[in-house]
Amino acid sequence: MTAISEASLQPLLQAVIDPGSGRTLGESRAVRAVQVSGADVAVDVELGYPAASQHAALRAAVIAAARALPGVGNVGVAISTRVVAHAVQRGVQLLPGVKNIIAVASGKGGVGKSTTAANLALALAAEGAKVGVLDADIYGPSQPTMLGASGRPETLDGQTMEPHIAHGLQVNSIGFLVDDDQAMIWRGPMATQALEQLLRQTRWQELDYLVIDMPPGTGDIQLTLSQRVPVTGAVIVTTPQDIALIDAKKGLKMFEKVGVPILGIVENMAVHICSNCGHAEHIFGAEGGQQMASQYGTELLGSLPLAMSIRAQADAGAPTVVADPAGEVAALYKALARKIAVKIAAQGKDYSSKFPTISISKGT
Repeated sequence: MTAISEASLQPLLQAVIDPGSGRTLGESRAVRAVQVSGADVAVDVELGYPAASQHAALRAAVIAAARALPGVGNVGVAISTRVVAHAVQRGVQLLPGVKNIIAVASGKGGVGKSTTAANLALALAAEGAKVGVLDADIYGPSQPTMLGASGRPETLDGQTMEPHIAHGLQVNSIGFLVDDDQAMIWRGPMATQALEQLLRQTRWQELDYLVIDMPPGTGDIQLTLSQRVPVTGAVIVTTPQDIALIDAKKGLKMFEKVGVPILGIVENMAVHICSNCGHAEHIFGAEGGQQMASQYGTELLGSLPLAMSIRAQADAGAPTVVADPAGEVAALYKALARKIAVKIAAQGKDYSSKFPTISISKGT
């Protein structure tokens, strides 16, 4: 019997296709260690993005690949996730306690951006990441209601705010600091300053991803956020309707101009399925998101249905991903989250923390 060695196993393991990314483990350098003890093999796989729901399929593929080598007996596969910080706009420093920031934006209101942001954050957490949500809509905060959180933020040092914890997410919003019926009658600079304080004076705790629910439009707050905040990538939410697509394109172009990568487009309210007869109807038009993605050279990340359950669950403070985690709609959100995480993992890493500090004095 030929002796089993790591060298003989490596080509087989490196050729395994990761179902989450579609890349081989060799391409993503995911095989971290291989140990052989007689006929038994132990393989350590490390993914750069959260994909807990895909681990079983990946583990089965690795086991099958290893057993293709004659003589291999038991195969153990340990799968871990390590999300790292990725590059952001030039000249913008990373936020302490936050590795990656995902801006969820739309050109106009009413397209379901906040619902998408909440479910995206919950889906990333369900896949195994540490996730936070910042509600950046100063004039119309909705995340406290959607995530079922309330009350003033606590402070441990008198200078920073502790984020609320809702469904395992770290959350902050202007909605925690004002009464529900209080109108924020602020000009742009005041709203922008309030947003920066919320972002930088919250004690975010080792987040893999901070999802920012952007206000609709391309005004002062959006421009400040995209210029001063270290955004890893932006997700544009739209409906298939022409009038929504016109405004969504403006939001996309704004991020492009300030050097923020566009992760892709989410088409919300794409189709309505009648709860009585099952008839499918494209109330807001069809394939608008795909046409926009093709026009701007980006990806349609997913199409989400117009469903009463999505609205009702968000209004009740338990969005779809936590209210019906095994349901079809939750699966769509999780697939969306994995696509976004995979795209971020493929981007350039942030090396700013590894650069030496260079100081110049008159004596040198």
